[in-house]
Amino acid sequence: MAHPKRRQSSTRRDKRRTHYKAVVPQLAKDATTGELHLYHRAHWHEGKLYYRGKVVLEKEVTSTEEN
Repeated sequence: MAHPKRRQSSTRRDKRRTHYKAVVPQLAKDATTGELHLYHRAHWHEGKLYYRGKVVLEKEVTSTEEN
């Protein structure tokens, strides 16, 4: 197994780790429904799937009737 010849300083270690950050996702507000959603993503609101303010898909209601 490979081992480092010299110990890496805490400063060098911390400089390498500065790029690991938690990122807050950007949210957009739909003009039609007023719902917050992720950018470039469709979102459900009251049984309808919206994308860019337009209805893309409506949820089908299945009824289980037995005769």
